[in-house]
Order: sequence, then C-alpha cells, then structure tokens
Amino acid sequence: MGNKMNWRKWLPPAAVILVLLAAWQIAVTVTGTGEWLLPSPLRIIETAAEVWPRLSEHMLATIELVLPGFAGGVGAGFLLAALLHFVPGAKSGIYPLLVLSQNVPIIAIGPLLTLWFGYGIVPKLILMWLVCFFPVSVALLAGLNDVDPKLRNYMEMIGSSRWQLFWRLELPNAVSHLFSGLKIAASYSVLTAVVAEWIGSQKGLGYFMLLASNGFQTARVFAAVFLIVILSLLMYGLVSLAERLLVRWKQVQKGSERR
Repeated sequence: MGNKMNWRKWLPPAAVILVLLAAWQIAVTVTGTGEWLLPSPLRIIETAAEVWPRLSEHMLATIELVLPGFAGGVGAGFLLAALLHFVPGAKSGIYPLLVLSQNVPIIAIGPLLTLWFGYGIVPKLILMWLVCFFPVSVALLAGLNDVDPKLRNYMEMIGSSRWQLFWRLELPNAVSHLFSGLKIAASYSVLTAVVAEWIGSQKGLGYFMLLASNGFQTARVFAAVFLIVILSLLMYGLVSLAERLLVRWKQVQKGSERR
C-alpha cells in the first residue's frame, strides 16, 4: 500500500519532466539551435558521459564542501536557537540582526571572505554556515516556543527544572519544526557551495561551470546544473528519510488522521 502511494505521488511530476525534456529536444532539433546557445537534452547526456571522469572529480569536491558546511551551519543554528531561548532578552536583541544578515547577498560577502581568509576552505565554510544556520535556528526557535502551556504547567508543578523542561518537553516538541529548517538548509547548502566555488576555488562543480561558461561549452554547464539539482534533491531526501526514521510519532498521527 505504501509503495503504491509513493508511485502515485511521484508519477505526475516525473511525467511532466519527461514531457518538458521531449519538448526541449524537439524544439532544438526542429529550429536547429546552435549547441553553444542551447544544447539538446541528448547532447547534454552525451557531453556528461564524455567528461564524466572530470565531472565526477569536481562533484566529489563539491560534496566534500557541502557535508561539513551543512553540519557546521546546523550546529551553529541549533546553538543559537538554544541561546536565544534560554537567555532572557537575547531574542529581542539578536533576532532582528539575524533577519538583517540574511538580506546581505552572498555574492557580495563571498569576495570579502576570500579577501580576508584567502582561497582555502575556510571562507567557503563560513559562507555556508552563514546561509545554513538561519533556517535551522528560526525553525527550532519556533518549535521551542510552541509548547502546550498545560504540559508546561504540569511539569513545573511536579518540580521539573528548566533543563528538564528543555530536554523532555520543548526539544521533543520542536523536532518536527527542526526538520523543516533542515530541509531548507540542505537545499541551500549545495547552492551555496557552488557559489563559493564559483567565487574562489580551483575545484568543484561551481569552478567547472565557470570554466565551461567562459569557453561557451554550454552542454557542460547544463551537465553540471543537472548534477547540482540531483545533489540538492539527495540532500533533501536524506533529511526527509531521517525525519521519517526519527519522528515516528508524526507518521502514526498521520495514519490515525487518515482513518
């Protein structure tokens, strides 16, 4: 029954994607559009196969950047949300600055970080942490504050400490909110890594795209773009899988609601 539900869920978007790719292929073939301007999907697949050793090498470099960047951003977001939740007055003073920090374009911060920290991995990781920590901290903070007041009063009446309230009531209640932020951060992590490589790097899919774009090798650019989309979907899928495994009560609740 579960497999049938998954097929029904994924079949419509898969069909739409296939139709769009077929229309793209036909349009390029009929109009005779130059490969440097818009290659066909089949040509992109051929190009990806031709340069796969180099492409896979750059893809691995991007993955090596995405994983620590995502983990660091999640850790920073978790600690910041806990700090704002525990320290009185911290939220009113720091939260507006968090929102303001997300309005600064990363394309402007990246070159500055490269200027201050060089072309190593440090500026790239800082850039990713700056992007990934925000959705995690905001989602977790909302979950920590969204606690049933009756349960809070009950735990306070039986003598629970502030720390016990956090670990046994507030944090479990915030887990589903936390995973919502993790899904956004997972998608952002891949895109930010590519921008960081594009700004200052000698490896990775961002660097590969920059080289291909400068050489008018559009098919290679599209091949890298498709890999970036696949990596983003994989990161999102891994977080969703972890949510299904860890937040089992949510699945049970959904099943009860369907009945």
